Amino acid sequence: MSSLIKLSSAILAASLLSACGGDDSSSNNDSSSQSGQIKNVIMMIGDGMGPQQMGLLEEYVNRAPSNPYNGKASAISTFTQEGVMGLSMNGPDGSLVVDSACSASQLATGIASGSEMIGLDTNGDKVETILEKAKALGKATGLVSDTRMTHATPAAFAAHQAHRSLENEIAEEMLKDTGVDVMLSGGLRYWIPQGSHDDNAADNALVDLINEPSMKLKSKRKDDKNLLADAQGLGYDLAFNRSQLAAAEGDKLLGLFAYSGMNNGIVYSAEKDSAERIQPSLAEMTKKALDVLSKDEDGFFLMIEGGQIDWAAHSNDAGQMLHELLKFDESVQAVYDWVKDRQDTLVIITADHETGSFGFSYSRTNLPEAQALTGEMFADRNYQPNFNFGPLETLDKLHMQKQSFYDFYEEHMYDAEGTVTAAELMTEFNKISEFNITEAQAAELLVHVPNSSKAEADTKYADGHKYLGAAELPKITDFSEFYVYVEEDHAPQMARQVAAGQNTVWGTGTHTSTPVAVIAWGPESVIKNYGSMMHHVNVGEKTIKAMNNEL
Repeated sequence: MSSLIKLSSAILAASLLSACGGDDSSSNNDSSSQSGQIKNVIMMIGDGMGPQQMGLLEEYVNRAPSNPYNGKASAISTFTQEGVMGLSMNGPDGSLVVDSACSASQLATGIASGSEMIGLDTNGDKVETILEKAKALGKATGLVSDTRMTHATPAAFAAHQAHRSLENEIAEEMLKDTGVDVMLSGGLRYWIPQGSHDDNAADNALVDLINEPSMKLKSKRKDDKNLLADAQGLGYDLAFNRSQLAAAEGDKLLGLFAYSGMNNGIVYSAEKDSAERIQPSLAEMTKKALDVLSKDEDGFFLMIEGGQIDWAAHSNDAGQMLHELLKFDESVQAVYDWVKDRQDTLVIITADHETGSFGFSYSRTNLPEAQALTGEMFADRNYQPNFNFGPLETLDKLHMQKQSFYDFYEEHMYDAEGTVTAAELMTEFNKISEFNITEAQAAELLVHVPNSSKAEADTKYADGHKYLGAAELPKITDFSEFYVYVEEDHAPQMARQVAAGQNTVWGTGTHTSTPVAVIAWGPESVIKNYGSMMHHVNVGEKTIKAMNNEL
């Protein structure tokens, strides 16, 4: 029972329901009981990290038979115990469900925004973000993400665009207009001139500049602008691998460590302890950003995103999602280690939204066998629950997954329909997952169905739509209207084949309107304002006021 007692004190669900702060202010190393003057603001966003995802992390940390944290609390749980926690709605203006661009815009500005907008109000006008306000106060500024620097969440803090897809424009605006001091992420493809390619001899200068042989060079720009050269001219140090990041010494730093998104959590976990690892971890980028930004005597604003929690949840991939949560928690721990003895820093940990409508659930599969218990009430009967409530070993098996479902699709199924057999697919899948599938289940992964709405000339499936104009779709038999990414939805197909073994359920391949946690840590006079039911507009508004020492 000890693990259950420990979990009940740490698990986030109870705190989320109460939406109130801890009652022991003395546990905060005196950092939340002082004058309340804020010098630094750190906002951490677990993209797609709803209460369910936080619960998965806590279940694994506290109850996995492997005892992965050796009895230590997760970093997120530590912040909840020492700080205040509330709940936040996050819907966009005029709609129920938010996307990352709008949600991050609302967190960044404290102003309502519209779907897929970047740093705009509901009319489409630019709104000064908390990062821009920090610069106006003379503070240093930073953005860290394991996705792309120009992806929706970091973009919303340092750009103003009509749509999140305008990543070329976002890159240029972040660098030249906003001038963020530290930018660490992936997404090199939006920063190099059109036509750039590793096979192009004319790109020798670019290859020499980047000096990282593993980096894919392929531009997505539509012009000849070289934003890396521009960054150098503006005084930025450049980094493209882990060692270059460690060696950087200046006050301005641009680090781009992948062609698109950085390595996912499963890949990172496999390479984590290797001295040959090329990409920095989210925690390492976080530590570097703190080192650089803290040189500024006026303080800083830093946003850190664990963005691939969302990507795993879109894939309905519980194994990868667990790895992403652990990767994010490493970064949270790095922040905690930096702030734990400080009295001048506000930390906000939240999510932009929940993704996937995830949960563990009990089922009729693998019903439990009868057991003899020694308790007096079982003297004349066995213990045998009616349903499979999910063995704790599931947690370790999820962590043992060797490849993300999306990567498996790209390696074994992308453009391979008709050439790969169900038997081959079954064999390969069972190499990466502890939850094996049959040949019949593997055959399901190869099934496409006609896009019936397109055939019926439904206008929402108009020709030219990035996703929904497809003639065929992977076969999703439940809630199929909520799986919108076409070929990428082979990953949720896989999730359905292993769901019974994992005791997992997923309701969607997109986002939900679930309220998300807002954890505030810092001076007590400031963080008490976050212990309620809010909207992300309120969270943004409060955080801007806190930075201005108006709370």
